[in-house]
Amino acid sequence: MKLMLSKRIHSIDGKILIMGLAFKENCPDTRSNQVVDIIDTLQSYHSHIDVFDPWVDSEQSELLVSQPEENSYDSVVIAVAHDKFKELGIDAIRKFAKEKAVIIDVKHIFDA
Repeated sequence: MKLMLSKRIHSIDGKILIMGLAFKENCPDTRSNQVVDIIDTLQSYHSHIDVFDPWVDSEQSELLVSQPEENSYDSVVIAVAHDKFKELGIDAIRKFAKEKAVIIDVKHIFDA
């Protein structure tokens, strides 16, 4: 949130994409999951959250989207190191974000 504010991106009503909901990479299990804590915290700031996880069944969360929209997000949080995200690549992930967006790679799957 601090990084968003430093770039003059409003967190209230901001649109954030969380990439990954599973407990660990390449797995559909969502139990004992800290990503839910991230989502709860961001929602406490009244942010609008979409979650993209190709491993998790859409019935697991009403926030899941089948495909993120390009040029739509104020922030993108890569929360799980799925191989699919690595294959997608950082350039394709950046396309989901708006021009001034913040991208946070929690699992450090891409070079800074």
